[in-house]
Amino acid sequence: MTSFSPQERETIHRVIKARRDIRHFLPRPVPQDALERILEAAHHAPSVGFKQPWNFILVTSLSIRKQIKESFERTNASELARLDEGERKELYRRLKLEGIMEAPVNIAVTCDRNRDAPFILGQGPMPETDLYSTCLAIQNMWLAARAEDIGMGWVSILDPVETEKVLGLPDHVRLVAYLCLGYPVEFTEKPMLEREGWKSRLDLNSLVFENRWGEPYHP
Repeated sequence: MTSFSPQERETIHRVIKARRDIRHFLPRPVPQDALERILEAAHHAPSVGFKQPWNFILVTSLSIRKQIKESFERTNASELARLDEGERKELYRRLKLEGIMEAPVNIAVTCDRNRDAPFILGQGPMPETDLYSTCLAIQNMWLAARAEDIGMGWVSILDPVETEKVLGLPDHVRLVAYLCLGYPVEFTEKPMLEREGWKSRLDLNSLVFENRWGEPYHP
């Protein structure tokens, strides 16, 4: 079993804390070997029942990217309309929430709900664990990308049904994430939403309970 030195442990935690949701990308291409390492990291994520429910669609077509961008724009306008006029709405207007056309690489990450059906070890009592497992693959991608000095952004402001149709997904395959990858203009000290004043990081102590919900944890 591999063990890690204190320096290696520190590096892992440093990468986790340096991860950012990136929206501004440089036109510099992502090297193929780096992209393959990022995908390999994703494929080594844990999955319930070792189902490995993920697939990765590399979206190289400008026509498809434009359709995805149009879906973002419609959905974003709808989200903006939900906010009352005021500082919060003005802040939302200023936020850049995608990099679909600018990013050198777009990847749609999907979950095959039928893989290994009808019996998936461990999934019966909690049917959505394959979706959770796919999210773990995405987190691996994010951390591996950051270790390569490559940024990644998750575009969640999309119509999922419309996007799945554009991508030609079968009925049993779900879109989990649409990702933009590339070298960033910068890795900021704080996450963008914290830096822009949308929200601050919560106090960890307020989120940890002992034995039952709401019971304070006393180490």
